[in-house]
Amino acid sequence: MNSAKDLRALALVCTLTPSPAHSSSDPLAQQVMDQFAANGVKGEIIRVVDHNVKPGVAVDMGGGDAWPDLRARLLKADILLLATPIWLGHPSSIAQRVLERLDGELSETDDNGLPHMYNKVATVAVVGNEDGAHKVSADLFQALNDVGFTIPAGGVTYWVGEAMHGTDFKDLHEVPDTVTQTTKQLASNAAHLARLLPESPYPA
Repeated sequence: MNSAKDLRALALVCTLTPSPAHSSSDPLAQQVMDQFAANGVKGEIIRVVDHNVKPGVAVDMGGGDAWPDLRARLLKADILLLATPIWLGHPSSIAQRVLERLDGELSETDDNGLPHMYNKVATVAVVGNEDGAHKVSADLFQALNDVGFTIPAGGVTYWVGEAMHGTDFKDLHEVPDTVTQTTKQLASNAAHLARLLPESPYPA
């Protein structure tokens, strides 16, 4: 883990839309990262679909697999932000692939015998046209906790449109105040937790 003064966050954006097309998951992830920056946390955003992340549950599936590079960046980070749209009431298939690749961490341990994701913080951002953000965040949080991440209080921010409407987050003229405040809380709580864990890490 990094020291308190140089915490790092990695945002894995799990939109189905490749760059450079616009995605609603991107602006919400960027807003979270901006709030992380306001709390002294540096970071980067990666759109996972732009990379050849192969299916599987190992840390390296070979044959041009892009996950080892993304994993190396994650290992250097203190905070993970997993951003996903809602499709048919579930996280995107890209988010599910990230979780499946993180499953490989259960057989990888550090020098103390702990999975590498222990003492790291995980947060979630969710966008969708209709309800489902609580269900999606619950699914993601359970999986992230299974592989060792710690979840902060208020560790999710989300926006969902009205039922039966087609407005996307990227098309909003203004971000609702409730979303802005929730995003600020996520970043503040996650940064606070990420600073505490190195001082009192989980026992081996």
